[in-house]
Amino acid sequence: MALGDTLYVFDIELADSDREVYESLKLRVARHPSETAEHMLTRVLAYCLEYTEGIALSNGLSDPDAPTIAVRDLTGVLRVWIDVGAPEAARLHKASKAAPRVAIYTHKDAVQLATRLGAERIHRIEALELYAMDFEWLSNLAQRLSRRTTFTLTVSEQHLYLSFGEETLSGVIKRIPVGQ
Repeated sequence: MALGDTLYVFDIELADSDREVYESLKLRVARHPSETAEHMLTRVLAYCLEYTEGIALSNGLSDPDAPTIAVRDLTGVLRVWIDVGAPEAARLHKASKAAPRVAIYTHKDAVQLATRLGAERIHRIEALELYAMDFEWLSNLAQRLSRRTTFTLTVSEQHLYLSFGEETLSGVIKRIPVGQ
């Protein structure tokens, strides 16, 4: 018998001073049995860091041709394709043709990923945005993860401050150049 997804609920107070976004978010995120906690947290944090009108999480593994996170305009046109992890070059080539902006948030070795992608043929590779999450910081967050998690995320100058009650964990997100 196959294991099913586990549902996590996140109540997030987002204060992103870099983009002047201040929102209360409630996310229901399904975690596939094969997905690590760090990967799921990267999805949640990418959603927060990209939060704007028209943003939505995909159906995950049940829709492999869709972006992990998509931003669509009011007419339904795809504006931003956001992937998490270490997507293949062919997927990013397709994404770059489908959306004006493509971003990747990774919790893996971002420099190695950038090198691998830089050697591939990807449409508009110079416009590809690759953001590296601090794996140690994510692992620390994963240890505090419960099925219902409430936190405050403050973003200032690419520094992330995640507060669980009285405890605050800080990390940095770095943009890594690709194809240059």
